[in-house]
Amino acid sequence: MKTLNQKKGNIGEDAVCNELVKRGHSIICRNYRKRVGEIDIISQKDGFIVFTEVKTRKYNSMVSGLEAVNFSKQRKIVLTADAYLTENPTSLQPRYDIAEVTIAENGIVVSRVDIYEDAFSADGIYTVN
Repeated sequence: MKTLNQKKGNIGEDAVCNELVKRGHSIICRNYRKRVGEIDIISQKDGFIVFTEVKTRKYNSMVSGLEAVNFSKQRKIVLTADAYLTENPTSLQPRYDIAEVTIAENGIVVSRVDIYEDAFSADGIYTVN
């Protein structure tokens, strides 16, 4: 049985996948897990393999989804992406995106999806303000 946070996360991930497909991405994988971490969505577009971290929040949450992807989380994403690329070699350039999903107070309706492309680099330096 899924927890409320898991259900909320799935709603957010579904919304981001739909938005990515609208933007021309091909979804390769969802919820790729390794011991070091997890990547919510792996997709491909225009010469990039895109590793997207999805953060779903209610409107007026204390911490934004973007802020929640701190240096430690970025490091886990990069290490997990490295594991994926080792298992699935590609000539595509890796890119790290963050998707912030805002849901209504009822926790079901998605009111907004923001995708921050190239949000951080493999060396863990934020590029989004």
